[in-house]
Amino acid sequence: MHRSASQLCGKHGNVRSSSRLALQSEASKMLNSLKLLISVWLLLLLHCVSGDEVENKPVTEDCLECLCETMSGCNATEICVNGACGIFRITEGYWAEAGQLTLPNETPLSAHAFTNCVNQPHCAANTIQHYMHKHGQDCNGDEHIDCLDFGALHKLGNLQCRGELPYIFAKVFNRCLKAKQRNASESRNQTLNRVKNKST
Repeated sequence: MHRSASQLCGKHGNVRSSSRLALQSEASKMLNSLKLLISVWLLLLLHCVSGDEVENKPVTEDCLECLCETMSGCNATEICVNGACGIFRITEGYWAEAGQLTLPNETPLSAHAFTNCVNQPHCAANTIQHYMHKHGQDCNGDEHIDCLDFGALHKLGNLQCRGELPYIFAKVFNRCLKAKQRNASESRNQTLNRVKNKST
């Protein structure tokens, strides 16, 4: 039995479509794996030792990750955009307010002390910790200081943190925080279920 040209083309079209879907699926898996590797790499960097360690750390790792995600998409390329540098997009004024932290074997007077610090994730994270310890305040008026306040302080500065956040910043930042809270809740539930299962 002979098949028409349209039937044959239809068959090949389905094969091409399936191949395209398979390639898209593989590309999506590779992208997710790459994102996971980048996240792990950033977390490792945040635990490395730099020239200035911070004793008081009011900002949680989840909060730092959301700041990083919102400010730069956690792009670890050593760049400055309109004077704001690194994964947290820190300005020189912010760095100075936070105490001018430096990498080992550098001083604040070194020519590239600012950019070298804020382009290195751990030194940049410590800069944020210093800034928030110094300027931490209730920016949104809910009577306690948390990551929402740190986000406002980071984006607007300590003198204007009660102002309105840019729409895109607020949207991305709040979405990230909600995802972190949801993951933490799921993790707690899994732990509780494991404990219950062991006790029965």
